Amino acid sequence: MTNLRDVRLRMRSIEQTLQVTKAMNLISTSKLRKGRRVLEDTEPFFTRIQKTMCDILAGAESLESIFFGGSGESAAGKRSAILVLTSDKGLAGGYNANIFRQVHRICEEFSKPGEAGSPRIPVLILIGAIGYRYFINSPYLILENFSFSSRLPVMDDAKEIADFVISQYLWGMFSEVHIVYTHMHSAVRLLPASRQILPLRAEKLQEEIALSGLEKRVELRFEYLPSEEVVFDALVPLYIKGIIYGCLVESYASEQSARMAAMDEASKSAGEMLDSLQLSYNRARQAGITQEITEIVGGSSVLNE
Repeated sequence: MTNLRDVRLRMRSIEQTLQVTKAMNLISTSKLRKGRRVLEDTEPFFTRIQKTMCDILAGAESLESIFFGGSGESAAGKRSAILVLTSDKGLAGGYNANIFRQVHRICEEFSKPGEAGSPRIPVLILIGAIGYRYFINSPYLILENFSFSSRLPVMDDAKEIADFVISQYLWGMFSEVHIVYTHMHSAVRLLPASRQILPLRAEKLQEEIALSGLEKRVELRFEYLPSEEVVFDALVPLYIKGIIYGCLVESYASEQSARMAAMDEASKSAGEMLDSLQLSYNRARQAGITQEITEIVGGSSVLNE
């Protein structure tokens, strides 16, 4: 009886866990659909932003702007900021772990001596509570942490992050900015990706457009009023905000896809454990019934004798 009671308690506990995993799977599926719909709506817009920036950069003959040459060798001249996009909640499989490995790899590369002979010091700008809990115990400097409570990102969120990054960049806190996020190749293929967003490089923008399968933009000429510098000072913050928003939405959709897959696997494992425990329960119950029948038959035989 004790074994039956223990098995039954374990089965009840797994059944409750199974209900939770199924509910989380349904919630993640709903959020994933919404996230993918927003991602599909925003991708053409930000692809066009990227192509427009390439056109303008190709047409600028001599442009003196801090957004293109780096923030100079100030007191923090060799610092490189890494914008890390993680989730606010766990139970998402390897979603956050892959981002952590990517950030560590980039930080190790920055720590190596570069062409100038001196390494770059990485500083982290974190988005998501999970990333903050992880990197708070790391040797890397955390400059700021943003958290949006696991909701679908909006443009105001991207503007808040972009304003902070650009203000610190212009002030000279770091000389370049990279962003690490999860690129959603498909619902089952989620890979960490990184890109440099400051300072801008026309060659890298052209390479990214070529990799995305779009036609390479021909060199164009533009007339800037009142001047190239004024136009870029107004355009670049909008471009940075758009890129950050696109990465936020893609990371959100990737997070929901990873959580949906993790909960699906957890539900399958819970179902297999229930089947195994049900078999053990039936065997133990059958053994108990057989023992009771044997005792009854034995007692009846003794009374007859």
